[in-house]
Amino acid sequence: MITTTGHYTSPRASGYLQQLCKHFAHKIAVEFDEVSGKAEMGFGRFEAKAGPDRLTVQLWITDPALLDQARHVIDKHLAIFAHREGFETLDWTAPVAA
Repeated sequence: MITTTGHYTSPRASGYLQQLCKHFAHKIAVEFDEVSGKAEMGFGRFEAKAGPDRLTVQLWITDPALLDQARHVIDKHLAIFAHREGFETLDWTAPVAA
């Protein structure tokens, strides 16, 4: 298993966290509130936290071959929600063995 963390600076961090979690909740069980969210996804575990101006997403990926796909799923959805801010991708850290 590996873990990777992505960050995005925005005053709308909480709103994006909630949009992301509500969207995923249409297909999987998700727990979330205004400042945190978590879910078990096909690639592993997803956790997100929102501060006043920063969204942090951490992924625990069961198969390293799924790393790019897992990051793409998160980035693709955030690109839709944060398009007015010109969002392209989270600032992802290098993967680390968990």
